[in-house]
Amino acid sequence: MDYDVVIIGGGAAGLFCAFNAGYRGRSVLVVEHANKVGKKILMSGGGRCNFTNLDVRPDRYLSANPHFCKSALARYKPEAFIELVDRHGIAWHEKELGQLFCDESSKQILQMLLAECEYAGVRVETDCSVQRVQQRDGGFTVNTSLGPVQAGKLVVATGGLSIPTMGASGFGYEVARQFGHSIRPTRAGLVPLTLSGKPLEQWQDLSGLSLAVEASCNGTRFRNQMLVTHRGLSGPAMLQISSYWQPGHELRIDLLAGDNALAFLQGARRDRPNIELKTALTPPLPKRFAQRFVEVQGYDARPLKQYRDSELAEIAAALGEWPIVPNGTEGYRTAEVTLGGVDVDEVSSSTMESRLVPGLYFIGEVVDVTGWLGGYNFQWAWASGHAAAKAL
Repeated sequence: MDYDVVIIGGGAAGLFCAFNAGYRGRSVLVVEHANKVGKKILMSGGGRCNFTNLDVRPDRYLSANPHFCKSALARYKPEAFIELVDRHGIAWHEKELGQLFCDESSKQILQMLLAECEYAGVRVETDCSVQRVQQRDGGFTVNTSLGPVQAGKLVVATGGLSIPTMGASGFGYEVARQFGHSIRPTRAGLVPLTLSGKPLEQWQDLSGLSLAVEASCNGTRFRNQMLVTHRGLSGPAMLQISSYWQPGHELRIDLLAGDNALAFLQGARRDRPNIELKTALTPPLPKRFAQRFVEVQGYDARPLKQYRDSELAEIAAALGEWPIVPNGTEGYRTAEVTLGGVDVDEVSSSTMESRLVPGLYFIGEVVDVTGWLGGYNFQWAWASGHAAAKAL
């Protein structure tokens, strides 16, 4: 069959692009190799889908070309998607830091996208793998498990390598390479950090403990919760900083989340001179974490009044720059996103069309644009999908 547009990938970006192109009078086919579309939508936000953020800004995206995302983000803003959500009667709430979630279920967002596809006359095929793509007669031939399909325009919306159990693969990168595109090195982003050896032994039995911290790396810092796990460190602060950290990079964790540690300790010594250090640190630290921190650092059990100013300064430095060194990350298995991807210097920022092959488009996570945790990557899916749809 012939279609004006074939979209490879039935995730957020692909479905959003599909119905927007359909409403512009294009015949659209979406092919998805998994047994259902939108699997990552369903699992996102703990099952409630953090579908956008009220404070979307270009500087909250990572890319080799930090200016690339500006055009699409400026032309499709969070307010536009919120209006669509409201139109479908989906109740939502702001959780924190501008993050918007469904009150009920992620299923509502997927159902909304599929309903819009139906209204727009889009055909969606699941369990449909693509074996080969060929450029032919001013368009493309897409050889699928359901047979060959002719497409005037081809949109690659295959996502990245994150969470392979959800069907993630590098197929989009293969298509890009086939047509001469460069791929920026990929790695797991928004992913838990791992420990090994003695640090892991010292902390893993505290798995489940959470505390507010400020994590910093390469000039970027995030203040949020850190979670100790049986493999290392997770929680929003660690997931955020993981996108900026690589093995060998310096990572600093302020266990008092930006508060002045020396002033805190001096105040505790003044107000409660007879208590031990581990007691003084509880709160702000959880009791078991404070006890372990004191043990690991080798501080002895004496009343605070016996600590000299120089000793308190040393402890404050350890609290402000917790001396723990991750050995890596949990990788794509649990990563929420994939950093890197199709080199955006070879893609139009206004239309998402390839600068090398007319009629070929790349949208969503497959390109080298990765947002912060908190709805930014969904907003990139909507914005890039919308930009492509307007150009198709």
